[in-house]
Amino acid sequence: MSSRLLDDKQFLKKMGVNAGSKLALPEGRKASQKVSQTTCESDYSLLVTHINQTHDLLRVNSAAIICCGLKATNDWIQSYCLESLNLTLDDLMRRGTVKLDANDAEQMEFTAEAVGDFESQLQAAIDLYDKRIQWLLQGNRKMFGIVQGSRIGILVDSSDIACGPRLLDFQKDLLYLVDEQLCYMKRLYLLSFGTEVSCLWEDSRHINAEALCEAKEWVKELRPSGGCNLLKALKKALLLKELDALLIIAGSCPDQSSEILSDYIQQCTLGRDLLVQTVAYECSSQVAPAVLKSVAEAVGGHYHSCSTKSETYDSSDLDMILCERRRAEDLLKVINKIYKARAGHACFTLLPEISTEVVPFTPATSLPKPPNHEGPLVMQIPDFLAKSSAEWLKTNGLKAKKLSLYQVLAPNAYSPVEEFVPILQKTVSSTLHEKAMLQFEWHDGTIKNVHVDPPILYDYQKQLTRVVRRYERRIEWLSVGSRRIWGTVCERRVVLLIDVSVTNSLYLIHLQHALRLVLEEQISGKDCFNIIAVGKDVKPWQPEMVPSHLDNLERAWRWVLALRCEGTRNVMGAFRRVMEADFRDKDKQESQGIYLLTTGIPDQETHVISSYMAEACIGCDLQLHVSLFSTNDSPLEGEIPPRYASPEETALAFKTIVRAAGGRFHWFEETGIYESDDIGSILTEMEKAVSYSHQGALLVESLKQRSGTQSTAEEDRISERREKSSPQKWLLPKPTALTLARMSGRDGQDGDRSHSARIFAWRPPSTKAEIPPAQPIKEFLQTGGRKKGRWKKRPEGSLSSFYTDKGKKEGGVCKRYPPPKGTRKAIPVVVLPQEEERCSSKEWLRKYSIQKLKLDLPRIVFGPGCLHQKQMVGSLRKKVSAKYCDIFPSVKMQGRVKHLHVQPRDLEEYIEQMEKVLQCYVKRMQWLLSGSRRLFGVILEASVCILIDTSGSMEPSLEQVTRELASLIWEQLRQNQAKFNLISFAEEVVAWQECLAEATDEACHDAVQWVSTFRAHGNTSILRALQRALHLQGVEALYVLTDGKPDSSCALILQEIKMLRKHHAVPIHTISLNCSDRGANDFLKKLACQTGGRYHRCHADADGQLAAHRMLTGGFKDEDDPVFPAFEGDDLKALAEEVAKARSYLAQARHLRSLLERKNLDQKEQSS
Repeated sequence: MSSRLLDDKQFLKKMGVNAGSKLALPEGRKASQKVSQTTCESDYSLLVTHINQTHDLLRVNSAAIICCGLKATNDWIQSYCLESLNLTLDDLMRRGTVKLDANDAEQMEFTAEAVGDFESQLQAAIDLYDKRIQWLLQGNRKMFGIVQGSRIGILVDSSDIACGPRLLDFQKDLLYLVDEQLCYMKRLYLLSFGTEVSCLWEDSRHINAEALCEAKEWVKELRPSGGCNLLKALKKALLLKELDALLIIAGSCPDQSSEILSDYIQQCTLGRDLLVQTVAYECSSQVAPAVLKSVAEAVGGHYHSCSTKSETYDSSDLDMILCERRRAEDLLKVINKIYKARAGHACFTLLPEISTEVVPFTPATSLPKPPNHEGPLVMQIPDFLAKSSAEWLKTNGLKAKKLSLYQVLAPNAYSPVEEFVPILQKTVSSTLHEKAMLQFEWHDGTIKNVHVDPPILYDYQKQLTRVVRRYERRIEWLSVGSRRIWGTVCERRVVLLIDVSVTNSLYLIHLQHALRLVLEEQISGKDCFNIIAVGKDVKPWQPEMVPSHLDNLERAWRWVLALRCEGTRNVMGAFRRVMEADFRDKDKQESQGIYLLTTGIPDQETHVISSYMAEACIGCDLQLHVSLFSTNDSPLEGEIPPRYASPEETALAFKTIVRAAGGRFHWFEETGIYESDDIGSILTEMEKAVSYSHQGALLVESLKQRSGTQSTAEEDRISERREKSSPQKWLLPKPTALTLARMSGRDGQDGDRSHSARIFAWRPPSTKAEIPPAQPIKEFLQTGGRKKGRWKKRPEGSLSSFYTDKGKKEGGVCKRYPPPKGTRKAIPVVVLPQEEERCSSKEWLRKYSIQKLKLDLPRIVFGPGCLHQKQMVGSLRKKVSAKYCDIFPSVKMQGRVKHLHVQPRDLEEYIEQMEKVLQCYVKRMQWLLSGSRRLFGVILEASVCILIDTSGSMEPSLEQVTRELASLIWEQLRQNQAKFNLISFAEEVVAWQECLAEATDEACHDAVQWVSTFRAHGNTSILRALQRALHLQGVEALYVLTDGKPDSSCALILQEIKMLRKHHAVPIHTISLNCSDRGANDFLKKLACQTGGRYHRCHADADGQLAAHRMLTGGFKDEDDPVFPAFEGDDLKALAEEVAKARSYLAQARHLRSLLERKNLDQKEQSS
């Protein structure tokens, strides 16, 4: 074969490139700027004689780089990231040279060849990332991603959803997975999970031809099998310790939540190096991918999601490559700015090959500006109350959430006790149980004995993890937008001071943009504001503060755009101007703040400014906050500042001033935040959480080490203790001397046989263990030893005969009987209401509780003499048990054995009456969960005021509230002919009427119409609403509905309400709506309890209605199914507890009835 060489034009034509066409240049590059070719290293593998061979070698080389032996993407990124390819911004800066211009300002110079070469390498890296992405979206990698690990377990979802109509496609993709990726593994384990789990092998198998064939056959035999019980599959798969990777392939949402699955995986893989990979296969909804992604992120694994129908792909591999690609594109933008001779805030010069021309320094007016810098403001109205981190932690900190380790351990912590014992003549300290208790140093330095409960500490660590994640989200929120520059602007009346000294000429655009951000994001929600420019002269925008209206904000922004930098920093003059003009009435106002944005130290001395601000801020609600912007540039022209300090000294000076004024300090630069009081408070709390978690882990580990050597002995002691405490069958008493005498008398003389027979025919009249009483002698002689009938009156005393231990002589004992005690009690017939009464559950149960109806089971089935006990016999000098205890059935109640003194027919009557009571209770529960009572409870009073929260947080529930409120007006207020009024509260308090109104048809129509106009907005000013409602003439009760905590302090509200109730003793009933905040619910409970009202929260009404319906239709056969949910409202909770008590008594009565019936049956069998 003859070789044929191509010239350049032919080669370009063969490659599909027009030789005469102009190549597109990057933005800003001039056509005259040429890029010289770089010298290429020799590659002898491309010395071929045909162009097709060249293409083949290039394709093989590119594929080798992209695939890299199917290595994981994170390893691939480490090899081909911008740092490894030397394509970072630092690498670009190394290719330039630094020179000084005529004004001694630094400039960076680049040659066209250096920039062009760097650009071409960047473009090649971007092409490489694109090819890697295309490769990841080909073959089975598109469906399952890259499977990592060498000893891998595959968990395949075989639920009805995953293996239903798409079973054939699912099997086909799984077979491709076996052929293309799983065949390269060392060991393999296959398991399918639906409602039940099924595995191919009991253990993992080495990969060979036989194992692969079995795996393919197993895939072909997959069939739908119910639900998606992933937890059950994990329990079986995680038992295999030899696996180093786990691949979960699911096509439907698992039956368990992501928290349960991730917690279980973390527990089982503690100390193991196991990689968890999750794959969401062709999921129609977003729930399953979200759950699987959450599990993978929680355990540090990888996830992959693919939906060919919607063409959506989500993968941790793709995310890593896309992130690196975005970095490369950002560098390309920098290069384009270099071609324009301007990039960011550094000056660049692009030199031709033989030119030394330098671009002159651009003034401040020509600095690069952000997009839409001079456009109108875009307001972002905040929907929550801004708080500093210190205030935020008062409600969200570890102590506020009761998550301090000392708060968790306090219930089981005991102080060691040392006391002087006179007998021993020394001080003795208490001992601690070495296994169950540990010694722990408390926060005050004392040592306490702590009982360690590992499940509680493990749950505590999970709560700490969730809290730390919340703190991380808070820090991320504080690090974006205007909060990154100013911190959190919390006050309602704000003055912004901006440093426009000549040293900030290069950063004027930065300062203007910072003001734009804070005006858009934070100032728009304030009451009033002002802006003051601080230079040599103090220039205020307005003579005094103005409201934060959109027009005022826009005019302020236009004024800021016209600012120019000049002079020095007269910070003291600015503070005086603020105090004399804007805050001259500072003692009469609340929530006032001064925010200073500066870049250097003030002209005046630090101690002078701090003394002045400390005196100005004392006795009023005013704080000074400083944001320090660090720069390293010196002034180009103008006045020389009177003071100079390093950045650290400047920061220290402003910290001193801020501490004196009771404010916050924030220090940042272009690259990030140096120091922030807001962020520092959160980080301190996070460090506490980490420390608490570590201490908890050490406590559990110490307990495990101690209990390891004592577990066997402890188990023996526990089993022995259980045997002693368990109820046992009482043994018959041992033969006494009296019994032996009778036995010997039976074998005695013949003349005495009739008397001996009468002795053995005696039976005890009671259950007490005592010497058997004989009949009176006179009565015995008259009746001839035969009982002729039931006597009605028992004699007060009797003469008993007995045998002495020696000589077989007969004696007599005169005994006085105690008054008889009856054990038979009649079962009361209950009288229950036919219609529901409008009252609270507490009042209703005073008339119809189990105790009031006299249906307490222990009182009925146990008589006064039913206690099983031993009694001292004087003649025997020891305690003797009753001989015939087994005649009466016995049960163990509250640790004591008691005999049943009741008949089965009595228990039948009791069960019948208790079922009637239970039906009445459940119908009452249904009534409480129906209509407007479900959300608002029962309105009891005749003159009421309903307060409704319409703050911004109520927006998801406001439609439901308006609908239920209309039902309340017609169902309870109109029907009961009550006087009422309605008040909505958010930032403002709005009343429907000025006074209470009669519930007429016209008034109800008007009230419903007014309710329909509710709109959710603003904050929650509950205190003002309560004050307004308490002053209504003739009001008897308030009903407050809200979904969270108020804006002001809860303790302050409770104190204010306590003072108001001295003049207006009105009960306040609180209603919690969809609120899961424990602190908010506790506040509502305290408010109701303090004022004599009721707390209502119905968060599981559907479950309660379903349980009530099942009880009424299915009966009360099972004590545990169905059950009511854990209600928290006073009415529902009290009634649910009484229902649970009644069901418990009913189950016990049925058990006792079966026990008596079985006992009677056994006695009949023995007698027959």
